[in-house]
Amino acid sequence: MIELLSRWFVKDRKNYSDNIVREKYAFLTGTVGIVLNLLICVGKILAGVLSGAISVIADGVNNLSDAGSSVITILGFKIANKPIDKKHPFGHGRMEYIAAMVVSVIIVVVGGELIISSVEKIITPESVSISLLTIIILAVSVGVKLYMFAYNYVWGKKLNAAAMKATAYDSISDAVSTSVVLICSVITYFYPQVVLDSYAGCLVAIFIIFTGGKSFIEILGDLLGKVPEKEFVDDIEKFVLQDTIVCGIHDLVVHDYGPGRIMLSLHAEVPAEMDIMEVHDHIDNIEQGLSKQFKCHATIHMDPVFRSDDKVEGLRKMVVSIAKEINEHFTVHDFRMNSGSTHTNLIFDVVAPYECKLNEEQIKEEIEKKVKEIDGSYNTVIQIDRPYV
Repeated sequence: MIELLSRWFVKDRKNYSDNIVREKYAFLTGTVGIVLNLLICVGKILAGVLSGAISVIADGVNNLSDAGSSVITILGFKIANKPIDKKHPFGHGRMEYIAAMVVSVIIVVVGGELIISSVEKIITPESVSISLLTIIILAVSVGVKLYMFAYNYVWGKKLNAAAMKATAYDSISDAVSTSVVLICSVITYFYPQVVLDSYAGCLVAIFIIFTGGKSFIEILGDLLGKVPEKEFVDDIEKFVLQDTIVCGIHDLVVHDYGPGRIMLSLHAEVPAEMDIMEVHDHIDNIEQGLSKQFKCHATIHMDPVFRSDDKVEGLRKMVVSIAKEINEHFTVHDFRMNSGSTHTNLIFDVVAPYECKLNEEQIKEEIEKKVKEIDGSYNTVIQIDRPYV
């Protein structure tokens, strides 16, 4: 359905990275979600009232909250596409994440209210009369929710939209919870003396809370700043290193200000012997290429290195080997050598993973000790870095 509607209402519909296109898809998927949720909400509440089943009524109220979540998703995309202004130089893209977080909170709150209602029914049980109409409505609802999960998940992946992914998780949780209610209703329909309604309500509520909480934690990671996808990092490194003057890269940092609003910075090692204007021209071309291919704003810092000096290169390889002996995941960059009459300073940075059990001072001491064992005239000046990717 979304694919068909996009042919009519979304211009340039295959350009999934364009923010205007993403907003139109959000409106389409959100509107379809609102209509479908309202329809099954009315059906469930009607069936629940007629049968006296609290789990069916609660499931219908949950669908009503889903319709509200779709409204929030649409508004989130709308605000996210507001242009950059003086107070928000990085745009409003993270509103998508906030909208998705609000959806997750609503899911958890609905689950909590459902638990309270179900426990009250367990304490003070009431008679339940399940009809064939109730079972049909629940079965149709499961099918509708599975369809909603499918289109929200597919389009959430295509558009890299956290809010749509959150809605997809909500839809699959609804499908599972409604299936539980359906199974219990079928049992009660054939065996009226077995009343599982209230217990089904509790199980549904627990599942809803779990799903909403999981979605909340994932989105919180987006807001706090999480490690970018490895594939994205590898593609960036491959793109930069394809330029013939770049000897290596380090200190890659990816700043996520919302889908399609990524800023990245990195250090590129370049030959110190080259003309600085020629090097700068290469770096400009790389920055522009990154911006075009990865839809981001890129800034590159140039680090001059003396790879053509055999002595310096030999010492660099020695330091790299020593670092790897201490921890195979250590990497070395920005290696320089300052020679004096009494000693030689070896200046470099070491990137240590967070899992390393040694603290920064211990790392420095270990490396310096091993370097001194090779030549006592060498002093080490070490900066310890932590990876951002």
